[in-house]
Amino acid sequence: MTNAEPPVTLGFMAPSPEKLDPERCRRRQALLAALAQAKTVREPDPTQRMRGLRLRELIAARRRPAN
Repeated sequence: MTNAEPPVTLGFMAPSPEKLDPERCRRRQALLAALAQAKTVREPDPTQRMRGLRLRELIAARRRPAN
């Protein structure tokens, strides 16, 4: 049982890194650095997260009826 169909090609391959435009590479690196910077600024401090969790627990405890 042989496969009579021709092999499927995937089209053109992406350009290899050495063929990329140097200006495009520089812009890409700058964009990646800016994204990494934004991510570190956006991440909350673990102590702030714990403080918020504790505050939510206290609020939930006050809302419960005291039986």
